[in-house]
Amino acid sequence: VALLESGGGSVQVGGSLRLSCVASGRGGSINDMAWYRHAPGKEREFVASITTAGFANYAKSVQGRVTISRDNVAKKLYLQMSRLKPEETAVYYCNAKIQVVTIEGTNYLELWGQGTLVTVST
Repeated sequence: VALLESGGGSVQVGGSLRLSCVASGRGGSINDMAWYRHAPGKEREFVASITTAGFANYAKSVQGRVTISRDNVAKKLYLQMSRLKPEETAVYYCNAKIQVVTIEGTNYLELWGQGTLVTVST
């Protein structure tokens, strides 16, 4: 399974953007999915996560402005962001927990996409 993000770009302060992530390939079941971001000069930080049942969790800094959602059939993950701030300029990464069952047992993998750049300008 591989993850591919899209939807990044440049937006003005206060604007909105929708990120997408699609999982391709076979060989495992996708469990929890999440978005992280990595801003210049900062450590990577958690943005939001969602379970297969649709239960979402958000970083305090984005609560009320960001909505995470997923389409389990299409293997897609979304992040709708609004009222964006300059400090939210970052590379946004899709993350997925994968469960792989074989005759030898169950393995759990964590996958990352290559990231999509979001630039919020004044």
